[in-house]
Amino acid sequence: MQDYKSLKVWQKAHQIVINIYKITKLFPKEELFCLVSQIRRAAISIPANIAEGAGRGSRIDFNRFLQISFRSISELEYELMLSNELGYINKDSYKKIEASIEEVKKMLSGLIKSIKKTIN
Repeated sequence: MQDYKSLKVWQKAHQIVINIYKITKLFPKEELFCLVSQIRRAAISIPANIAEGAGRGSRIDFNRFLQISFRSISELEYELMLSNELGYINKDSYKKIEASIEEVKKMLSGLIKSIKKTIN
């Protein structure tokens, strides 16, 4: 078992969630139950699955939850790209969140590869 709060990838993913809430507050009200809801769920899923996986007893389980986090961040990446193209996010905010997402994707990928080496 590992303290998920000490993991840099969890810390950065958690910060993405906070930023997502700030960004989506500015979306049109008609998107509240569609795109905003979907974006927030995908964002929350990233650090939540890291935390759950870290709390599991095995590296195999941890790896599985990290892969779920990776899928969620990929989903989030698309939803934000769409939001940007629809004009819901300004270019500066989009560039910043896109860079954060790319960083967390790389961190997740590296952690997944590192854990896979220890379980194979």
